[in-house]
This record gives sequence, structure tokens and C-alpha cells, in this order.
Amino acid sequence: MNEPVVSRRRMWPLYAAGFTTAFGAHAIAANLGGLAPGAVTSLLVLGGLLALYDGAEVLLKPVFGALADRIGARPVLLGGLVAFALASAVYAVADSPGWLWAARLGQGAAASAFSPAASAMVARLNPAARRGRAFGSYGFFKSLGYTFGPLLGGLLVWAGGLRLLFVVLAVLAASVAAAALQVPVVPPLPKTRQTVLDLARRLTDPVFLGPTAALAAATAALSVGVGFLPVSGRAAGLGPIATGAAVSVLAACAALVQPRAGRALDEGRITTRTGLTVGLAVTAAGLGAAMLPGLAGVLAAAAVIGAGTGLITPLGFAALAASTPAERIGQTMGAAELGRELGDAGGPLLVAAVASLAGLAYGFGALAILIAAGTALAVARRRITASNPSS
Repeated sequence: MNEPVVSRRRMWPLYAAGFTTAFGAHAIAANLGGLAPGAVTSLLVLGGLLALYDGAEVLLKPVFGALADRIGARPVLLGGLVAFALASAVYAVADSPGWLWAARLGQGAAASAFSPAASAMVARLNPAARRGRAFGSYGFFKSLGYTFGPLLGGLLVWAGGLRLLFVVLAVLAASVAAAALQVPVVPPLPKTRQTVLDLARRLTDPVFLGPTAALAAATAALSVGVGFLPVSGRAAGLGPIATGAAVSVLAACAALVQPRAGRALDEGRITTRTGLTVGLAVTAAGLGAAMLPGLAGVLAAAAVIGAGTGLITPLGFAALAASTPAERIGQTMGAAELGRELGDAGGPLLVAAVASLAGLAYGFGALAILIAAGTALAVARRRITASNPSS
């Protein structure tokens, strides 16, 4: 595979694209309910607006990932960023509740294009020996988007209303699209014909399912931590500043761990199999810590969940890139992003369902047990396979 080796400077637009999708999603989602009363008139409307963005991603990420393989990832990246800027500008100009729905749908569809395209380009523009570091840096910037999105989004809405936030998002996406023009063209590679059965076999192969399941578990834990740790904090008598700080600790730990995990993989100090197993175990332990009462439990859970998910994310993507033919990398990244979206939705639903019956602590415990059980089964399966190589 003769891929161009690019300088770190020319990778920055891809990292900025990762920041844009995370910042855009969380800045708006965190501020629709409390700071957009004219546009969000009920919880049903709020839920619909949130689901519209995520639903577009679930449906379209695999489609755009496959398109990136067919026509090249760079056009899909640029088109998605431009579309995100235009969708954001729609509400910034129109400023009406009806156009807010259109803007959120457009943003979700656009993010479905440029997010897997950026991941595919990170994989193809870096040799195997540098992919861990590259995905670690990519994840670091996405974590920064998750960290600063709610805070900066709230400040922008407070200062100029929801329209100002959409203006900033339009300018951000357009600026990243302009910067992405310096990213080298990565032409599509010739590939053999793939049937639906071939695709099904590849997406059900353990080399795909293992890292994707780990990424889904990490995203589920991250979403649960961001959404429910503040609830635990408030129940313990903590104020909004303390609970907000706890969520920031989670995102900061994830951001700090990702580049280090990627560097350790590239330097051979850790393997993807060991790293994913350890990351899942740490994540489950962090969810277990969330069951502890008071500030100590909230902070411990935030730090440990952040460390676990920060370990899983770059290693999971690096494992997928290493096991995927270069001509199918966009399709794989799109499918893996779909797995993450399902974890993003499924984790909070599981915790909420258990919490409604037995309390929030048991909700955290249920997800911890599920992740720990999945990790134990994967380890047991590998040991059985190793002891029976002919099976």
C-alpha cells in the first residue's frame, strides 16, 4: 500500500474535523433545553431534536464511509464540512423553530459524512507504525470538543442566543473545510467486487466485532458518565460547579490518555488486544466506583471512566485500520462509528431503565457488569482458541 506520508502540520485539519463534530453535537445538545425556550417548547420537542441528529448519524455513517472508499475520502470530508457550515447557517439566518429542525437534520447528515471520512484519512495517511499516535491525537481533539462544547456553547447562547452558536459553528466548519484543502488527495484504491454476503462475513468477523464492541462499550460508558454523574452529584448535595467539574475531569482524563495510549502502541509497549482488555476492565471499574456515595465516588468514577475510555478509543480504531484492506477502510470506519452511536444510545437507556426500578447506583452497576462480563467472555474465548489452534 503506497500511501503518502504527511507531516504533522497537514494532519491538523483532520484533527480539527474531529473537534468540530464533537463540539457541534455537544454544544447544541447541552443548551437546547435550558437556553432555547423559544425553539424548544416541551420535552418531546427536545427529545425529537436530539434524536434527529443522532438518528441521521446512525443511518448515514456507513453509507458515507462506503462512499469515501468509492470516490475518495477527501471529497466526502470537504463536502461534509461545507454542508455542516450551510446547515448551521440556515438557522443562523432564518431563526425560526421550523428551520431549527432542518438545521439539526442537516448537521447530523453532514457529520455522518465528514466524521468517518476523517477517520479513514487518518488511517490511510499514516503507516501502521504511526497509526496509534495519529488516532490518539484525533481522539484527543474530539475529547476537547466534548469537554468545551457544553461550556463554550452555553456562553455563546447566553451572550447572543442560539443563533450566535449556529453562526460560530458555521464559521468553524467553513474554516476547517478551507484548512482541509491542504490535506493530500487520497485516491480510491481498486477493489474486488464485494457481495452482501462478503460484507456480512467481514462485519461479523471477530477482528471487526472485537474492537467495535470495545468502542461501543467505551462510548456507552462515556455517555453515561456525562449524563448521569451530575445526577449522582446533585443527589449527594453537590452544586452545579462541582458536578460540572466532575464531567470535565472525565473528558480531560480521556483526552490526556489517548495520545499516550497511541504512542505506547506504536512503540510496542502495549498490544491492541491487551490494551483493549485493560481499558474495558478499567472502564467497568470506573462505573463500579460511580456506585459509591458522595464527591469521592463521583470524582473517582469520572477519572477512571475517562482513563478507560481514553485507552480503548485509539487502540480500537488502530486495530480496525490494521485489519481492514485499505480499499475498504471508509466502509469499516463508517460501520465502527455506527457501533459507537449504538453504544452512545444504549448505555444511557440501560442505566435509565435499571435506575427507574432500583436506583441510579444499580444502573451504574448493571452497565459495569455488562462490560466486565463481555471482557471476561472475550478473554476466555481467546484462551480457548489459543489452546485449540485447529478449531
